[in-house]
Amino acid sequence: MIESEKDIIRVIQEDTWMMEILKCVQSLDLPDWWVCAGFVRTKIWDTLYGYEERTPLPDIDVIYFDPSKIDEGIEKEYEKRLTEIYPGQPWSVKNQTRMHLINDFTPYQSSVDAISKFPETVTALGVKLDNIENVVLTAPHGIEDVINFQIRPTPYFSRTEDRLMVFNDRVDKKKWKIRWDRVEIQKGRGQLK
Repeated sequence: MIESEKDIIRVIQEDTWMMEILKCVQSLDLPDWWVCAGFVRTKIWDTLYGYEERTPLPDIDVIYFDPSKIDEGIEKEYEKRLTEIYPGQPWSVKNQTRMHLINDFTPYQSSVDAISKFPETVTALGVKLDNIENVVLTAPHGIEDVINFQIRPTPYFSRTEDRLMVFNDRVDKKKWKIRWDRVEIQKGRGQLK
């Protein structure tokens, strides 16, 4: 059962694979690093559904914030290092210092600021390890939507029609209802479906 942030932290700490992933990323010593999005959301939903088999992830989103090194090639080097440490994982590493350029947003101030501007509240989640290997969770928009299977745009994606279109396109392509049938999607400014 997951009802609180403590419950989310507990289920992640009890998951050997997730802890190995977090330790691998921690070993890179990246500034302001997090493993985020589907890595966290999928674990929550699988746990709430009682799935014993992990839902495969298309990627493991690793983010960090380093204004001193914004070359995309560095991100690819980190992906290569992670693959050497833990092969067979779909690593995706992005420096959030440059991602505002890709997304045509104002510059992010930190990784948590970037997470807060992800398209869906259920995806705006991140975890990392502190210096004594405790799991730390960030949920800029809370956890209520993710534990209640309610997919809504983040406030940042609710501000313009263009961003709402991106949100709507993303949730259509994700097809989350196929795996988790209790998911309700608020398309744009409309009602949950």
